[in-house]
Amino acid sequence: MTRAIVLDIEGTTSPTDAVRTDLYGYTSAHLPAWLAENTGGAADSVLAATRELAGEPDAGPDRVAEILRGWLESDVKAEPLKAAQGAICAQGFRAGALHGRFFDDVAPALTTWHKAGFGLYVYSSGSERNQRDWFTFAEHGDLSGLITEHFDLVTAGPKREAASYDLIADRIGLPAAQILFLSDHPDELDAAGAAGWRAVGVHRPGEPQSPRPPHRWISSFAQLELER
Repeated sequence: MTRAIVLDIEGTTSPTDAVRTDLYGYTSAHLPAWLAENTGGAADSVLAATRELAGEPDAGPDRVAEILRGWLESDVKAEPLKAAQGAICAQGFRAGALHGRFFDDVAPALTTWHKAGFGLYVYSSGSERNQRDWFTFAEHGDLSGLITEHFDLVTAGPKREAASYDLIADRIGLPAAQILFLSDHPDELDAAGAAGWRAVGVHRPGEPQSPRPPHRWISSFAQLELER
């Protein structure tokens, strides 16, 4: 029996290109100005954490922007990068420059599952702030009302560690066996399975991750038959 569904974003609900081109590109373009304009305020924690992680205690805002851009290009899951990206992209969403992009089957499936009484959650490496905006400012209409709660690397931990899924199950308040995780990444599916969750892989045409046993794989949410 499934009572809750936890969703990955990149490659699962949304094209990888939408995240990397739209969010990453917008972040990279606006990083230097955001750091300079918010020094003495919101950018201070990002500056301090980046200097510490990079081992460059004297790095100025321009150098920190360079470091963060390097991490962005390498897809490094660093907390100060995610914090900066969340703040920068929040401005982009509200200015109409960014919109959440989803595969065509996602909105109908989420709506159906929500109406059927399944709890819907999101667990992504993107900051909770970015996740909420991605669903709120979705290209074809607000989907945020369908999602109960969001989890990221700060609030739940690394996505390839079983302990992160234990923590989420505790937060959701359900036994692990009643939670289904949908992701395109085999390592994440392995970690969820190790925590006792049901795990189903999602492999969309053109997406970079490849299916791997022992998980079941689908190419569309419409192929998933659920019993509550």
